[in-house]
Amino acid sequence: MSGEKRQENRRRIGIMGGTFDPIHIGHLILGENAYQQFELEKVLFMPSGNPPHKVDREGASNEERVEMVKRAIASNRHFELSLEEMHDQGYNYTRETLERLTAANPDTDYYFILGADSLLNFETWKDPQEICRLCILVAAVRDHMPSALMDEKIAGLRDKFHADIRKLESLNIDISSRTIRSWAAEGRSCRYYVPEPVIAYMEERGIYRNLSD
Repeated sequence: MSGEKRQENRRRIGIMGGTFDPIHIGHLILGENAYQQFELEKVLFMPSGNPPHKVDREGASNEERVEMVKRAIASNRHFELSLEEMHDQGYNYTRETLERLTAANPDTDYYFILGADSLLNFETWKDPQEICRLCILVAAVRDHMPSALMDEKIAGLRDKFHADIRKLESLNIDISSRTIRSWAAEGRSCRYYVPEPVIAYMEERGIYRNLSD
């Protein structure tokens, strides 16, 4: 699935996956910049129901995480909620999700957006070579990560898996969902880090209020 083989008339759709526990402005900024830079038709925000790397996750329920994503992206017409991975049938693996999507939409190139930390750990994912065959990887560069390290990792993945990896030129908000959960548990304001409709929902439901971490 090299860049040279892609045809201009193919659809281009982004995928922003994650636990979104909770979704914050960093996710939205990456999604918007990917939409602009790669001229995507839309970006699917895809909360994971059973992420394999977060077996003991403590936080919002699946229903609450879906609702927070829905509220966060409601005002953006090229953002769309996808429940593709929101099920209780077992763990969700990216390769399986991409297989379903590409089989159902053979006219579409999927741009899978991931952060620099995820890119560094990409070889530990299940079936990384198949993932590279099924999508274009869009790597968001972290401000604190040396550019040479990022370029070296991308070159290695391209060589090993014949991956099509594009660097996302985007400002990075150095905030994590874990930090947001911690602030909410302490009663600290998350204003400007989390969209207002999401904050209102968190407060209404008391989400994260009694977390130990």
